[in-house]
Amino acid sequence: MAGGGQAAVSFLTRMAKVAAGLGMAASAASTSLYTVDGGERAVIFDRVRGVLPHTVSEGTHFLVPFLQKPFIFDIRTRPHSFSSTSGTKDLQMVSLTLRVLSRPDVERLPEIFNSLGLEYDEKVLPSIGNEVLKAVVAQFNADQLLTERPHVSALVRESLTQRAREFNIVLDDVAITHLAYGAEFALAVEKKQVAQQEAERSRFLVARAEQERRAAIVRAEGESEAARLISEATTTAGNGFIELRRIEAAKEIAGVLARSPNVSYIPAGHNGQMLLGLNAARSLIRHMVLLGIALLGQALVPMSLTLWEASYTSLSTRPIFFSLELLSSH
Repeated sequence: MAGGGQAAVSFLTRMAKVAAGLGMAASAASTSLYTVDGGERAVIFDRVRGVLPHTVSEGTHFLVPFLQKPFIFDIRTRPHSFSSTSGTKDLQMVSLTLRVLSRPDVERLPEIFNSLGLEYDEKVLPSIGNEVLKAVVAQFNADQLLTERPHVSALVRESLTQRAREFNIVLDDVAITHLAYGAEFALAVEKKQVAQQEAERSRFLVARAEQERRAAIVRAEGESEAARLISEATTTAGNGFIELRRIEAAKEIAGVLARSPNVSYIPAGHNGQMLLGLNAARSLIRHMVLLGIALLGQALVPMSLTLWEASYTSLSTRPIFFSLELLSSH
């Protein structure tokens, strides 16, 4: 029994040593291996030599445990946006938003790590972006930022790309995504538009007055020429021309009366005379009634006046019919 117990203890001791050895080997293997994923690069920091001058591509690689340490960089293109408020050439404040697509220069990753670290883009792009925006915007007036926007974008892209190259950063695209003017400029633009509209209205009024003046001159010249021709015709043919014009005027008046809805023609009797309803007859009838009142005497005057007022009121609301024969007899 004692010999069996010693053998078991010896076996367990060996197994523990083997397990410890395997554990140490696995730990050493895990610390001496590292993996670089796709779209990434690694920079090795050596405790003896410092940052190694070359970069490590994708895959699994070996390193010296406790002496070397890998730092992984994402080399894929990443977007960055930042805003800036800048002054234009004519001293107007403009707010711009710039969007860039950036990535590090793979061959210069050790230099980037030494000078900027892993967060190189957050340290560099906002500062140089604001600097370039202010420098470019200051070269243009506020209205030129809209009318010459492609040129402005090209200058910003060229200047920002050149500045980023100094920090080993590659810019794949630079674009101005937002442009807004200050309240003062918007008010100035509105006032300018109102002034332009007022100027256009003033020019229109001047042109219309000029046309009216020319029309008055032409009209006056026509009337003068017509008066001269009438005078010559009267001198040559006597009063026949005036009589002709009088007949034409009477025909025109008769035509107007014929088209009026308040004029009616009614046969007056065997002699062919007509009853004519004319608004002008109201005054004539009024004189006739007043004459009748004067003949009746003082006693009938109040009653006659009352009858006249009632008759005249009713006559003012409907057409009047009278006979030429009766008027001629009275």
